[in-house]
Amino acid sequence: MYIPTPSPEAIEYANTISRLLGWSYVFCWGVSSYPQLITNYRRKAVTGLALDYFTVNVLGFTCYTISSALFLFSSTVRAQYARRHPLSPEPTVRWNDLAFAGHATLISIVTLSQFWFWRYKRDASQRLSSTMVAIIAACIAAVAIAILRVRVPAATGWQWEWIDVVYTLQYVKLAISFVKYIPQAWLNYQRKATTGWSIENILLDCAGGFLSLGQLVLDSSLQGDWSGMTGNPAKFFLSQISIAFDIVFIVQHYILYPPARVVAVAPVAPVPGYGTILPGRPLGLRRGVEQAHAEERRGLLTGSLEEGFPR
Repeated sequence: MYIPTPSPEAIEYANTISRLLGWSYVFCWGVSSYPQLITNYRRKAVTGLALDYFTVNVLGFTCYTISSALFLFSSTVRAQYARRHPLSPEPTVRWNDLAFAGHATLISIVTLSQFWFWRYKRDASQRLSSTMVAIIAACIAAVAIAILRVRVPAATGWQWEWIDVVYTLQYVKLAISFVKYIPQAWLNYQRKATTGWSIENILLDCAGGFLSLGQLVLDSSLQGDWSGMTGNPAKFFLSQISIAFDIVFIVQHYILYPPARVVAVAPVAPVPGYGTILPGRPLGLRRGVEQAHAEERRGLLTGSLEEGFPR
């Protein structure tokens, strides 16, 4: 769909707004990773967190980083994009997109390492689920197949291009972004609590989603062609997926399981499925649940080193 080109003055002003939106979303999404990292450090524990989420996050952001870098630096990919989008030959991927993706990949690796190398308190049942292992394997296989479609001539005569590999990486990131939130949302529902899950992370993530989507819409309008939005599917859909799940987490934290009532609930018993995409089973008696969670909160408030929290 063609959009009338605005005046040069309006374009200059809009480009300034676009850069402001872009680096603002990088700030929000970048900073949003730190509250969870700091919360884990202060608690000296990763209990209440879904290992699936933090594991698959590394793969997703790695794919996003590679795809953003190829859009910015690969002359082959950029030429193929221009041929497919003649009205707006410039990709809508910006430097701030690469900065965000690279930073998020690094922080995701550090956060995941807290499960394995920092000797933090962790339930034995917090492990990577077989379902998530299958999803990760499918994502890697999809990228490998896309590369083979480029390197090996297709029998149908339709040859894939490197930009198709880039789009595959972006779609893998989108699939991961949709799947990764489900284990944590389900775990919060099981525990009837959001203890250990940083709400600051969610609020910043939600703000970043709106800012990222705003930059993409503005950049596409400046190019006079809305196909710039669909030509950057990772950015277009990633912000929407993030906003949707952030709303779920905000409702869980402030409405369904507010902190004032969290003393009446507890983590599910350490059974298979806890902290994974697979459902676990709640404790049999609510009284036991209340007592367990009350003990957890007392340990957090008193900061006993025996509980794994700082004084």
